[in-house]
Amino acid sequence: MNVELVSPENVLWSGEATQILARTLDGDIAFLPGHAPFIGALDIAVVRVWPTDGEPVAFAVHGGFVEVSDSSVSVLSDVAELANEIDVDRAKAAQERASAAVAADENDAAAAAANKRAHVRLVVAGATSDAH
Repeated sequence: MNVELVSPENVLWSGEATQILARTLDGDIAFLPGHAPFIGALDIAVVRVWPTDGEPVAFAVHGGFVEVSDSSVSVLSDVAELANEIDVDRAKAAQERASAAVAADENDAAAAAANKRAHVRLVVAGATSDAH
């Protein structure tokens, strides 16, 4: 199936794949060739693509949408990053700041989202193994 991962700035990845794993607001979902048409809102999470001719590719995706039609999957995100685009030290510092803000006010939704974004960036960069 043809997969395209797009942000406003550019096409991050485009090619043939055997599988894509994404997290929507309703939970994790895998798309295989022949999947039924689908549109869903993406959560802040790791999106993984299994190219037909290579190793899996992981992206830090900070929301957006996924659309499946016929033999194609399109991931549209305001912000999406590959591992080599992530500054690990900056992501760690962001996570520390956000964690402190959440600890001070557990109802701070903006801090919780910032913490989640930083964590996902660290997972994709390989700085932590916990994907949740």
